[in-house]
Amino acid sequence: MTNIFRRSRRNLARWFTLSMGSILVIFACGIYVGVVQDRQKAFDEELYSKSRVMAAGIRYRLQQGQWRVKLDDVPLLGSNTLYIERLESEIAYARWYSPAGKLLLFVKEQPPPSVKISPGFATLRLSRTESASESQVWLRQVTLPVLQDGILLGYLQIASPLTPVQETLTQLCLLLAVGVPLGIAAIGMTGWFLGGLAMQPIYESYERLNRFTSYASHELRNPLAKVLSHAQLGLMSLLEPETEARSRLQTIIKTTKTISNLVSDLLFLARHEGEINPQILKQIDLVELLGDIAQEQAIYCEDKELTLKINLPQTGIKILAEPDLLCQAILNLLSNAIKYTPAGGTVELRLIQDSRHVNIQIADNGTGIPAADIPYIFEQFYRSDVHRTHNGCGLGLAIAQQIIQAHKGKITVSSTFGQGSRFQIELFYVKIG
Repeated sequence: MTNIFRRSRRNLARWFTLSMGSILVIFACGIYVGVVQDRQKAFDEELYSKSRVMAAGIRYRLQQGQWRVKLDDVPLLGSNTLYIERLESEIAYARWYSPAGKLLLFVKEQPPPSVKISPGFATLRLSRTESASESQVWLRQVTLPVLQDGILLGYLQIASPLTPVQETLTQLCLLLAVGVPLGIAAIGMTGWFLGGLAMQPIYESYERLNRFTSYASHELRNPLAKVLSHAQLGLMSLLEPETEARSRLQTIIKTTKTISNLVSDLLFLARHEGEINPQILKQIDLVELLGDIAQEQAIYCEDKELTLKINLPQTGIKILAEPDLLCQAILNLLSNAIKYTPAGGTVELRLIQDSRHVNIQIADNGTGIPAADIPYIFEQFYRSDVHRTHNGCGLGLAIAQQIIQAHKGKITVSSTFGQGSRFQIELFYVKIG
């Protein structure tokens, strides 16, 4: 039960961490996107403000019958030294285009030969060669149409490096890269702690139930043994072979054995819940184990006039398992096959090996299982309507499945009603030797 409790607690912590961690990641992404948009908006407003300051110095006049644009008072492009030091450090380049889009003047970076003028903002990547190495610089560019008195004088285009924005985003990325994993780790530890608190009442209730089942089974076994022994002694003391008293004693013995088997099965289920402790696993020869089981069951097959086919490899197969428990699971399946196969039928025991696991197959051509009952046959006390005439309590398959799952394997079944069934035990983590 401890293994089940830990596994359930681990699953609760995993799902809590996955859900809360996903929310944290989405929240962090939202913060990042929001900061990017906010910083870009602030950068664009500042860049637009600089372009307006430069555009304010542009003048035009009528000269020799034509309108002439005067750029002398424009910072950086003209002779105006106002703000020129700050603009030179903050602006990557400045360009002036005619209304037709022809380049008339530029400062710092020379533009490409053909540039299509489009008013508004744009993000560009500029390649620079410095000290025999090429570097990439991201720029934010604004193209501003300059109008005076409704007349388009031309286009002012300036660009500024996005370095301040990139530095801010780099710091934010570093903060999120450190903070989000730490947050997820904290969520995981919190989920583990809360999972333990949530599972504790269930764990205690299940422990009480297991103790009750174990104590009740122990207390019932002694009086059942006494009833069985006294009934057998009474049967032996009767001299007449056919009497009503003998018949009643035989019924008592049969019923007592059935109840005793039921108590033993319940005690087994209570004691072997969860995975097997790896320390009690032993290296066994699976071929030898199946051979011994088949030899024991051959007697019952002869009594029922059944044919027992054994198909085992010639060489041994070594696996790690608890031999008594594994033997119990195989015996439960094999005894069921013998029980539900009529006289003249065939029961087959086969062992198949591959590189990853071994398959133990137990097949018969007996009564089979109705398709509607197959999903429920491994439940405790479940018995198909067509099999209720046979002796049993409906715990054999449940015990077999619990044993195989404790060995980290699984049981599968395929059956056709009226034609027979095939059970397969898959055991993984095989150690070949």
